[in-house]
Amino acid sequence: MFLRELRDGVSTLRGIGKTTQGTLESAGIFTVADLLLHFPRGYEDRKTSIPFAQIGDSGVANTVIRVVEHEFFGFGAKRTLKIRVKDDTSDAALVCFGRSFLSRALVPGRLFFLYGQFSRRYGELQSSSFETEPFSESPSQFNGVIPIYQLTGRLTQNFFRKFVTRVLEQYGQELEDELPEYVVQKHGLLDKRTAVREIHFPLKMETAGHARRALAFEELYHLQLAIKRKAVKAQTVTREKRNLAGDSAKLLIKRLSFSLTADQERVVEEIKTDLEKNTPMTRLLQGDVGCGKTLVALLSAAMMIDAGYQVALMAPTELLGRQHAESAAQLLEPAGMSVALLSGGVGSESRRHLLTAMSLGKVDLIVGTHSLFSADICYMNLGMVIVDEQHRFGVLQRIALVQKGNRNGVDATVSTNPDLLLMTATPIPRSLALTIFGDLDISTIRTMPPGRKPITTHLAKIGNEAKVYEWVRREVGNGHQAYFVYPLIEQSDKLDLKSAKSMESYLRSEIFAEFTLALIHSRLPEEEKRETMRGFQNGSIQILIATSVVEVGVNVPNATCMVIEHAERFGLSSLHQMRGRVGRAEYPSYAFLVFSEDLGEDARNRLVAMKDTTDGFVIAEKDLSIRGPGELTGLQQSGKFKLNIADILSDTDLLFAARKEVIHLLGQDPGLLSPAHSQVRKVLQRAPPFADDFVEGG
Repeated sequence: MFLRELRDGVSTLRGIGKTTQGTLESAGIFTVADLLLHFPRGYEDRKTSIPFAQIGDSGVANTVIRVVEHEFFGFGAKRTLKIRVKDDTSDAALVCFGRSFLSRALVPGRLFFLYGQFSRRYGELQSSSFETEPFSESPSQFNGVIPIYQLTGRLTQNFFRKFVTRVLEQYGQELEDELPEYVVQKHGLLDKRTAVREIHFPLKMETAGHARRALAFEELYHLQLAIKRKAVKAQTVTREKRNLAGDSAKLLIKRLSFSLTADQERVVEEIKTDLEKNTPMTRLLQGDVGCGKTLVALLSAAMMIDAGYQVALMAPTELLGRQHAESAAQLLEPAGMSVALLSGGVGSESRRHLLTAMSLGKVDLIVGTHSLFSADICYMNLGMVIVDEQHRFGVLQRIALVQKGNRNGVDATVSTNPDLLLMTATPIPRSLALTIFGDLDISTIRTMPPGRKPITTHLAKIGNEAKVYEWVRREVGNGHQAYFVYPLIEQSDKLDLKSAKSMESYLRSEIFAEFTLALIHSRLPEEEKRETMRGFQNGSIQILIATSVVEVGVNVPNATCMVIEHAERFGLSSLHQMRGRVGRAEYPSYAFLVFSEDLGEDARNRLVAMKDTTDGFVIAEKDLSIRGPGELTGLQQSGKFKLNIADILSDTDLLFAARKEVIHLLGQDPGLLSPAHSQVRKVLQRAPPFADDFVEGG
């Protein structure tokens, strides 16, 4: 029996009533399989003795104590029990906050096993986090390595351990391996029933590590197989080969006032090769802020337009969409290609005319936000979809836009099988790319356009803003421009943070009265935002006060200063993107991250990373380690993706090994990709929930 086939509800276990069942279900534990898949978050080694006198840096004691006496401190509801104890080496105190009932259990004069976290306070060794068990020759909780679980509600560790033990006793021997036997043997993995038993109740700490390795490998194997099935499924969609022999892209490159970088030239060729194949392209184009991805995308679009197809470019914000439309118009319209912007700000009559033109094929490149996949939109001959800042869109949104190519013009039977180009300025670490985008071809632009100078990043504690303001005054006085970014639009009663509105007024009247300032944020009318950005781009506005609305899509080469106040409130990717708004020309540029004193560890790590490097690929690795893959890439939008035990960052070696085995398996027998195949049926029925999400939607 495979683990995920254990579908019996937890209510079938003796001792679990409706209240406990509800608590378990609120934690996502509905079946006995879920119970076994709720792996420990850590372990306590209660086999190795650590007396009070030998407590090390961990603060852990594991010893046999004798209870000396009880005493109380505090009054009324705050009256607290303190139990004085001693072992063969020293004495200590157990502080029992909310656990006065322990006065009945820990009787003076008796011996107990004790495991706890101790520190020296008020001149004595104290613990308020501890577990005990009456001393005996055969203890139940002090005879080995004890699992510690992530629990909710009133569930206790002992209670949860008891029910996991019952499930293992009832079902443990029936569990079958979920990997091919040769893979288990080749990589020295524990068999499934041993791995599940040892992950919950290891004989020693080393075997817990072996169990985790086996289960993590199995999980990554399932994931890689799902990704490869999706990739091959995509290759079954065929069309006639295209010949993109038109010269438009070459002529456009010649008209540029600069030369493409070697990386840009290589990526243009990679995309062209894909576009000419008889299977739809699915390619991820990644590169740091300002590396020239948009130009590569527009040159690719020109190839398709030259061949008679329409192209849709989807951006996450109207601000970025408008900038793309303006850039595209400057590049493509002189070559006779039509560009249109479809946004929420387009009036109903203008929208109606634009939609008609699109359905008749009179618009070559359509730029917009999520409005591009609205139900009333129809394309004449949609051949390519470009999605910028792809991590800001959900899986289903991308699919909806691609499917527009299956309902072209008036003939719903016509399908162009559009090519898909995803772009991101948040570089994807290799381990994550192989995991999440393993079915995609990936193009990377690492080199920056010549002449760019590195951005110098300074950290400033709140209270030292005067030095920052003086630096900005000097830069703006020398003819350059600056951004000031704040986490809030206006003051909040709940958060003690500066806001864009209040600081715009303060900076205008108190600090930079000699300069022109303007405010931009998401709540402003679109026309006002456009006018403000136009003024900043043409230099009539010298200092722009903003929220994170300027994170993407703002290109003002004359801007040399980026000041981000309350920088600890922003994620690492956002900080890097906003810093990338400066340093877009040959001028020395500066970023100032102003932070509060009360910093958490993650926030401190983000700021240090920003200070240490401007390399977006290094930033991406740091972001992955701090935030985790789900949050980093927007995977939570898919609704199902969650690795249960494997870790993308620490299990890179297992990921690559699992991927290699899957490639070998499919190379031996491509028929395994068919769900009807007997072997793949077994693999698929064992697969975790995310597998279908990758095959059907991701």
